[in-house]
Amino acid sequence: MSFGKIMIVDDEQDVREALKLQLAGKNFNILEAEDGAQAIATLKQEDHLTNVGLILCDIRMPNVNGVECVDYLRANAPGIPLVVITAFPDAELAASLMKKGIKEYLVKPVDKEKLVNVVDKLIAAGKEVGL
Repeated sequence: MSFGKIMIVDDEQDVREALKLQLAGKNFNILEAEDGAQAIATLKQEDHLTNVGLILCDIRMPNVNGVECVDYLRANAPGIPLVVITAFPDAELAASLMKKGIKEYLVKPVDKEKLVNVVDKLIAAGKEVGL
């Protein structure tokens, strides 16, 4: 049984692999992108904008960074819950991203139990309607 799609946006393949491993066994269909530009392009393909249930997004990335990606996603896919994962915690940035509607701000390395709990909670809550 599949519980939907999750997109992992991070410029480091090792991080994407680690996050995928942490979510293994949950039967998610995981899409990957190495930067915001690739995430946006992937979401525009097929029906991903309508059936991705959660996006995990890094902040420091080349090309289109996480903040720009968050801005695009809030404008074009406002119902998809967004979780920011960063190795460089910044309280001011976290506060500004929360105002933009991200659901969680996690610091790498992310504890597996915390990640799974956040993902389970947000997937169970479903997409927001009418934002």
